[in-house]
Amino acid sequence: MATAVVWSQQALDDIDAIAEFISRDSPYHARRVVDEIFDMAVSIAEQPKIGRIVPELGEQGVRERFIYSYRVIYGVSDTQIEIVAVIHGRRLLESIEDRFA
Repeated sequence: MATAVVWSQQALDDIDAIAEFISRDSPYHARRVVDEIFDMAVSIAEQPKIGRIVPELGEQGVRERFIYSYRVIYGVSDTQIEIVAVIHGRRLLESIEDRFA
């Protein structure tokens, strides 16, 4: 049975910023990346532990998956999955650490 996926407002804002950046060069590729991020949420709902543990945190309940060069970081609990961030792979996790409080 799939677990409910909840998107934080910050994660949705991250996706908007990513789409805006990519669309400067290619609106088509921007839409493709955004679609794949949302499609990936379906697989996370079905298998929450499919993502790796975020290395910087080392916590079982905080995992990540990659879409192209973007990290989709999410928290897993018994009742839901919360996607807390979608950041570029080169961006430091410290820049969003307040989202895990």
